[in-house]
Amino acid sequence: MSEEDQLDEEEEAEEEEEELSDEQKKEIAKWFLTHAPAGEIQYVAKDVRSLLFDEIVYGMAAAEAFPLYNKAHMVSLPMPNSSGDVLITTFGELSENEYLDPRTAQVAIVDHVKQVCTDVRPATDEELPSSYIEDFRCPLDAEIIKYVGEAYPKGVSAVYCSKGKDVDGPGSDFELAVVISAARHSPQNFCNGSWRSSWKIKFNDEMRTMELTGSLQVGAHYFEEGNVQLDANHECKDSTAFQAPDDCAVSIASIISHHENEYLASIEGSYSNLPDTTFKDLRRKLPVTRTLFPWHNTLQLSLNRDITKELGTGK
Repeated sequence: MSEEDQLDEEEEAEEEEEELSDEQKKEIAKWFLTHAPAGEIQYVAKDVRSLLFDEIVYGMAAAEAFPLYNKAHMVSLPMPNSSGDVLITTFGELSENEYLDPRTAQVAIVDHVKQVCTDVRPATDEELPSSYIEDFRCPLDAEIIKYVGEAYPKGVSAVYCSKGKDVDGPGSDFELAVVISAARHSPQNFCNGSWRSSWKIKFNDEMRTMELTGSLQVGAHYFEEGNVQLDANHECKDSTAFQAPDDCAVSIASIISHHENEYLASIEGSYSNLPDTTFKDLRRKLPVTRTLFPWHNTLQLSLNRDITKELGTGK
């Protein structure tokens, strides 16, 4: 055997050793799908599918990735009976493809990969909170609807009972969860963005207090002749007095509005100062010559004249 043939065989052996297993391919595909920017998973899925060139592996990856993505991005899907949108969240998850819409007391059956709601059914009594919990949930839902309508164009919200849904009267603690999701997708203009916030409100009956914990997430993607992404997170806490249901609703909505507006203002302030802070720090303060560029009198520079002379393009 010649030395050349031996080298070819060694290269082929190395290629065979480096071949990824189906499980590894699935995990890589799943990573790309779950990390797709807001509103872009279908585009990523199309590319991943063509790169894999294996429907079985793609199907396994998509089956695992899409539910994770939909819940993480709090995707909203219109229900087929035109009764509103259902939010895909962990708070409303009843089974792998069933999600509660507490506002309409319906359960939406969802196709995660196609990102559509295929059917709805009435929620059972076991899936819904007690009437006592509803006395607190419903007015809070109404206040949040009002706030979201003013603050987030095309925003969708829901209020769930995350703990103690069977509490039937005073004397026990319970927890409500407020979820707000707003997205603006404009791929034709090379930009997509989303706002996601979730608030847990713990009602402490003995202490007569309500403790709020908020998680705010902002995502944006600009990809016209480039690729710029924003992925910002913010955590906040607050508390207020445990009052009558209607008063609780007003207080909670006011606290949520205050913290979210404050965070948005801080983001806007940060980006308005970027040219004078972050970008300025990234630039060299002075060029190698240690002198500032004379923008007021560029004619003193001979570079253009030297190049013209060198190339013989001058008149």
